[in-house]
Amino acid sequence: MTTFRIEKRVFDVFPEFCVAVVTASGLDNTHVDRTIVQIMEDALAETHAKLVDTDIREHKNIRVWRDAFEKLEMNPNRFPSSIEALIKRVVKKPQLPVINNVVNITNAMAVRYLVPMGAHDMDGIDGDIEIRFTKEGEVFTPFGSTETEIVDENELVYGDAKEVRTRRWVWRQGERGKVDACTKRVFFPIDGFYGVTDSDIRMAQEALTGLLHSVFPNAAVQIGWVDKNHPEMTID
Repeated sequence: MTTFRIEKRVFDVFPEFCVAVVTASGLDNTHVDRTIVQIMEDALAETHAKLVDTDIREHKNIRVWRDAFEKLEMNPNRFPSSIEALIKRVVKKPQLPVINNVVNITNAMAVRYLVPMGAHDMDGIDGDIEIRFTKEGEVFTPFGSTETEIVDENELVYGDAKEVRTRRWVWRQGERGKVDACTKRVFFPIDGFYGVTDSDIRMAQEALTGLLHSVFPNAAVQIGWVDKNHPEMTID
């Protein structure tokens, strides 16, 4: 069995942190579903129209991550959260590449609800997966690379027993766990903060669950919620 957990030190710094979780198995990710593409395109157009003339850095869903990164002494201009980087692209031009069903769904939900959402191939998880601070000597494989890089000690990451999967919390996901056409089981974490984005991640979780049931009727879908009072859950 695989467990997803958040290290206690994370809650010592961010007691309001919470994660909505969705897992799905039995997926067919070998083709591109036009319904999903249309959902993604609609989300891109709607968010572009809503935010094109605004300073997205001051949107509450973006600002909360900039403040969190600054608290960890990570420059959010150099290392923007994944949702800030994604929305910057959408505001500039409401287009994203069509990759595969799971990636397209993830992008659509993240853009619509303005929350960071990961998608990890669960067959690539070694042991349990955690949000934790790194120890000395841990490694990360950048997206599209076969070479690992050494991660600084005490960096907040998503990681499993083998290596770091997402650097700087929700900044950049790596090659390990990349979702491709062969992916059949996926772990979707949706990160948020009570009092700011907890309602958004709940809505994203509900919408994602419904979409997965609709597009993959034979898939087994599980949901969960992890926070200070419930810091772990079984995901497999």
